[in-house]
Amino acid sequence: MQDKELVTIILEGRIDSKNASEAEKKIHEKLSGKEPAKVVIDAAKLEYISSVGLRAILRIKKSNPDLTICNVSPDVYEIFDMTGFTEMMKVERACREVSIEGCAVVGRGANGTVYRIDADTVVKVYADPDALEEIQHEREVAKLALILGIPTAISYDVVRIGDSYGSVFELLNATNFSKILVEHPEKMDWCVKEFVGLLKTIHGTEVPSGKLPEIRAKVLSWVRFVQDYIPKEAGDKLLKMVEAVPEDNHMIHGDYHTKNVMLQGDEVLLIDMDTLSVGNPVFELASVFNSLVGYSEYNHDILIAFQGYDYKTGEKFWHDALAAYLDTKCESKIREVADKARIVGYTRLIQRAIRRKGLETEEGRAQIELWKKELLELLEKVDELTFHINELNVEADVKYLEDVQFFIEEKLGAVGCPPKALMQINVAAEEIFVNIANYAYHPERGRATVRVEITEEPGVVLTFLDKGVPYDPLSKSDPDISLPADERDIGGLGIFITKKFMDDVNYEYKDGQNILTLKKAL
Repeated sequence: MQDKELVTIILEGRIDSKNASEAEKKIHEKLSGKEPAKVVIDAAKLEYISSVGLRAILRIKKSNPDLTICNVSPDVYEIFDMTGFTEMMKVERACREVSIEGCAVVGRGANGTVYRIDADTVVKVYADPDALEEIQHEREVAKLALILGIPTAISYDVVRIGDSYGSVFELLNATNFSKILVEHPEKMDWCVKEFVGLLKTIHGTEVPSGKLPEIRAKVLSWVRFVQDYIPKEAGDKLLKMVEAVPEDNHMIHGDYHTKNVMLQGDEVLLIDMDTLSVGNPVFELASVFNSLVGYSEYNHDILIAFQGYDYKTGEKFWHDALAAYLDTKCESKIREVADKARIVGYTRLIQRAIRRKGLETEEGRAQIELWKKELLELLEKVDELTFHINELNVEADVKYLEDVQFFIEEKLGAVGCPPKALMQINVAAEEIFVNIANYAYHPERGRATVRVEITEEPGVVLTFLDKGVPYDPLSKSDPDISLPADERDIGGLGIFITKKFMDDVNYEYKDGQNILTLKKAL
């Protein structure tokens, strides 16, 4: 078989001193007069090769740098390996045939499906029938992850599955979290804890530069595709928001969900490593949202078919996992980060559905319209995709005061803040936040950020940020508290109390933001 890009040479039987010259001559005749081409030597029927044959192949390799040898039997492969040919060129072993008929599905990812073929082993079958390079990539990144401390399984064999390829792993009696949730719903809290613990380990792992791709580049490609299907203003804002996410060398799994997290004995393992990359965790949380909620938001039956559990379970797992990841019970904080993840998630869903001809079916169009509606509503209220564990970003409205105070109390409670100091901090926080809510954006609406930082002394630094009208509350003189009631001004008490309760209060206007910082020793 041959075409403009590929010439396949079939070697059969023995290549030794008697026939190596003749075999080399025939190969040169097949290649002569052609434009430079990729050459593949199919060694499926090659039973023996001596040093004379190896030298002939080496001469062909020098004139055809892209030479590949495939379907090599174990005995012949050993000769190529011991002579260093596997280091000089691509030499692929012949794959044994494996059947997946009747095998249970263990997991399903972006590029393939994992089946259990017996009690000890599973096989990941790749969607791409020409997946050998993809398999090699996944094996390499899985080894990297294991070296960096991520518990995962390493493929020990490559097999043929019909017209495709599979990668074989030893997973003795391992069970994925989806199955645990279905068969033991009472273990929901345990699954959330272990699921989030592994996710934090992944996101806390720094990857050496250049070892894994940057996921942001992939997300940008989704955005540029979706821009053609949403209003220009929204598309431009979405692009700027993704572009503004800083580069990050921490690990991202890329397809993290309950079927790709396994329990083997008492160890939690991660599988399906081909999407491994680096980047900001918001991109990971987007894929978690899609797998638990987003994909099945229009048709809840999709989640049952995919994960095995119902939509209500998916929603609860998403909420509880996000709360555990953020280490908070503050619903405003959970909602803030969920909205950021959903923006990326819906962008992916719209791009994926349209590319898979979703606009050509009634259900596909309905799904896409639902996701577009959700995306556009989120883009009206969210201005950035990054988030911080110690910050709460909410609408500057008095109705969110309780959430602000709860968030502050939660952070201070973790370090044993004395009750009196907690009360004073709460009073100061109320005075500042209510002032922002009432005056910063009036008569319009805007958002405010509250940052809580615990210092070593120990102490706390509270920072309030808003993009409203520039205003320095410290510029006003303190009220004269010695005056009788009928001579006192009404205003000014809030910032006065704040200054009295706090050890230090500082204001600055920077980068279009009012920034008020309060410090107090605990």
